Amino acid sequence: MMRARRSYSASGPHFHDLRHTGNARAATSGAGLRDLTAKMGHDSERAAIIYQHEARGADAAITSAIDAHAPAQRHRDGDNPAS
Repeated sequence: MMRARRSYSASGPHFHDLRHTGNARAATSGAGLRDLTAKMGHDSERAAIIYQHEARGADAAITSAIDAHAPAQRHRDGDNPAS
Protein backbone atom coordinates (compact mmCIF):
# COMPACT_ATOMS: atom_id res chain seq x y z
CA MET A 1 0.00 0.00 0.00
CA MET A 2 2.76 2.44 0.87
CA ARG A 3 4.61 1.78 -2.40
CA ALA A 4 1.40 2.36 -4.34
CA ARG A 5 0.76 5.55 -2.40
CA ARG A 6 4.28 6.83 -3.04
CA SER A 7 3.72 6.39 -6.76
CA TYR A 8 1.10 9.16 -6.55
CA SER A 9 1.95 12.77 -5.94
CA ALA A 10 1.27 14.32 -2.55
CA SER A 11 -2.00 15.63 -3.95
CA GLY A 12 -3.10 12.13 -4.97
CA PRO A 13 -5.61 9.98 -3.15
CA HIS A 14 -5.05 9.19 0.49
CA PHE A 15 -6.14 6.13 2.46
CA HIS A 16 -9.13 7.94 3.97
CA ASP A 17 -10.28 9.05 0.51
CA LEU A 18 -10.44 5.41 -0.52
CA ARG A 19 -12.09 4.46 2.77
CA HIS A 20 -14.72 7.16 2.30
CA THR A 21 -15.44 5.99 -1.24
CA GLY A 22 -15.81 2.38 -0.11
CA ASN A 23 -18.09 3.31 2.76
CA ALA A 24 -20.20 5.60 0.59
CA ARG A 25 -20.61 2.88 -2.05
CA ALA A 26 -21.54 0.35 0.63
CA ALA A 27 -24.18 2.73 1.96
CA THR A 28 -25.66 3.34 -1.50
CA SER A 29 -25.75 -0.40 -2.18
CA GLY A 30 -28.26 -0.77 0.61
CA ALA A 31 -26.02 -1.92 3.45
CA GLY A 32 -27.68 -1.46 6.82
CA LEU A 33 -26.31 0.39 9.82
CA ARG A 34 -24.92 -2.75 11.43
CA ASP A 35 -23.18 -3.82 8.24
CA LEU A 36 -21.66 -0.38 7.70
CA THR A 37 -20.61 -0.14 11.35
CA ALA A 38 -18.87 -3.51 11.15
CA LYS A 39 -17.24 -2.68 7.79
CA MET A 40 -15.84 0.55 9.20
CA GLY A 41 -14.69 -1.09 12.42
CA HIS A 42 -16.66 1.26 14.64
CA ASP A 43 -18.58 0.45 17.80
CA SER A 44 -21.06 3.28 17.29
CA GLU A 45 -23.56 3.57 14.45
CA ARG A 46 -22.99 7.34 14.34
CA ALA A 47 -20.31 7.15 11.63
CA ALA A 48 -22.46 4.79 9.53
CA ILE A 49 -25.35 7.24 9.68
CA ILE A 50 -23.09 9.90 8.20
CA TYR A 51 -22.45 7.71 5.15
CA GLN A 52 -26.11 6.86 4.73
CA HIS A 53 -26.90 10.48 3.87
CA GLU A 54 -25.46 9.67 0.44
CA ALA A 55 -27.81 6.73 0.09
CA ARG A 56 -30.81 9.07 0.06
CA GLY A 57 -30.27 9.57 -3.65
CA ALA A 58 -31.17 5.92 -4.09
CA ASP A 59 -34.65 6.69 -2.78
CA ALA A 60 -35.40 8.76 -5.88
CA ALA A 61 -34.22 5.95 -8.17
CA ILE A 62 -36.32 3.40 -6.29
CA THR A 63 -39.39 5.63 -6.42
CA SER A 64 -38.92 6.20 -10.16
CA ALA A 65 -38.63 2.46 -10.78
CA ILE A 66 -41.82 1.79 -8.81
CA ASP A 67 -43.63 4.60 -10.64
CA ALA A 68 -42.57 3.14 -13.99
CA HIS A 69 -43.72 -0.33 -12.97
CA ALA A 70 -47.09 0.65 -11.50
CA PRO A 71 -48.95 1.57 -14.74
CA ALA A 72 -47.85 -1.66 -16.42
CA GLN A 73 -49.03 -3.68 -13.43
CA ARG A 74 -52.39 -1.87 -13.32
CA HIS A 75 -52.83 -2.59 -17.05
CA ARG A 76 -52.11 -6.31 -16.50
CA ASP A 77 -54.58 -6.38 -13.62
CA GLY A 78 -57.29 -4.84 -15.85
CA ASP A 79 -57.39 -1.54 -13.94
CA ASN A 80 -57.34 1.23 -16.53
CA PRO A 81 -57.40 4.63 -14.81
CA ALA A 82 -57.84 6.42 -18.18
CA SER A 83 -61.33 4.91 -18.61
